[in-house]
Amino acid sequence: MKRILIKDTINKINEPVLLKGWVHNHRRLGKMVFVDLRDRSGIIQVLFMDRMLEKANQIRPEWVVEITGKVVERGGKNKNESSPTGGVEIHATELKVLSEALTPPFPVNDETKAQETSEDLRMKYRYLDLRRPSMRQNLALRAKVNQFIRNFLTSEDFLEVETPFLTKGTPEGAREYIVPARNFPGKFYVLPQSPQQFKQLLMVAGIERYFQIAKCFRDEDQRADRQPEFTQLDLEISFTEREEILALIEKMIISLVKEVCPEKHITRTPFPRITYKEAMETHKTDKPDIRKDKNDKNELGFAFIIDFPLFEYSEAEKKLVPSHHLFTSPQDPEGFLKGEVEPEQAISKQYDLALNGFEVAGGSIRIHDWKLQEKIFEILKIGKTEAEKRFGHMHKAFSYGVPPHGGIALGLDRLIAILAGESNIREIMAFPKTNDAKDLMMDAPTELPKAQLDEAHIQIKKK
Repeated sequence: MKRILIKDTINKINEPVLLKGWVHNHRRLGKMVFVDLRDRSGIIQVLFMDRMLEKANQIRPEWVVEITGKVVERGGKNKNESSPTGGVEIHATELKVLSEALTPPFPVNDETKAQETSEDLRMKYRYLDLRRPSMRQNLALRAKVNQFIRNFLTSEDFLEVETPFLTKGTPEGAREYIVPARNFPGKFYVLPQSPQQFKQLLMVAGIERYFQIAKCFRDEDQRADRQPEFTQLDLEISFTEREEILALIEKMIISLVKEVCPEKHITRTPFPRITYKEAMETHKTDKPDIRKDKNDKNELGFAFIIDFPLFEYSEAEKKLVPSHHLFTSPQDPEGFLKGEVEPEQAISKQYDLALNGFEVAGGSIRIHDWKLQEKIFEILKIGKTEAEKRFGHMHKAFSYGVPPHGGIALGLDRLIAILAGESNIREIMAFPKTNDAKDLMMDAPTELPKAQLDEAHIQIKKK
């Protein structure tokens, strides 16, 4: 007999079935044993009687079992209206134990108690935590969002292109993760903070409409609810202007919410455009929460923030730094290049997307004139030699003809967390790390054997 999923038993009344899964609950009642069996599709009650009792009494929660039995309709008070399969149960005729299990360190079969368990313990035993239906639902939502985005952008004539993880160190703000190049002693790759330069080079290559669901890395200091590796929708378009990009993202998100999360409703459409100045004066933040009812878990308040300053002053560095990144174009490129606009007063072609008080996306129209790019380097006090060392590959590419272009990056972890009603992005990630970037399940990072360090030409400096 071929195995079926639990959710399909409702169409098999009075028929024999073969089920496989985990023991969710186990309880005895007189001369009967009731087991709630769980698989990826749901939970169903299984009844053991007569000759099945002895074996059924031996199994425990989280054991992996195979059960053969007859699907029987539950009537009257026996029906469980709260469960999709609550109208049927299995009268078992065969039971096979596929794998025994230790008692879990926290209750996998009780959502409330599991949520009360320390997060560190849940992360240490993440493979058990992911057995909970709510966690599986979050991962399923994530998969649906990713699939929707791929289908939508493909239908809009975008090409999905994968960019490298091993790349050149060109500091753009956050600290980078360093990867030793074993074959080149003393030299290193870094893991990308974003595919920013690659996607601009794809525009030089003539791809014109690019996207990918990209993994990015930032070696940041300890910060609450941040991850050292995160996922974003990365997108770039040639021959474009700001409004085309904003309209595309708005169309995609409205369609996404309608199809994937129909219970949600959006505060305002079209999404309001709020200038940075207005946001700071009215909302005291550049990530305004425009919801009408902030207690409504299904309300989504999207707003585009535009007209950001091109630069901001860093007290730590005692100089101007980019508000976005150093490839963002000023609104008046010609005037800026001629010196008609003071750097401190320059407005950029940057734009963000705020959702319920969080920044979920950021992008800009890029600089495609290298003379203008050199002007930015000059203001940022990046000398010509340093600029050529860090960005010479971009300079060379731009000398072969580059179209005007712009793009955006949408933080999928935060967006999906909000759609799932989760306040912590770790709840929608399969294997997240702690605030200080530890993987408690894999016990990483760890020390490496000296032989492996020697092979990579690494010496550990003792403090």
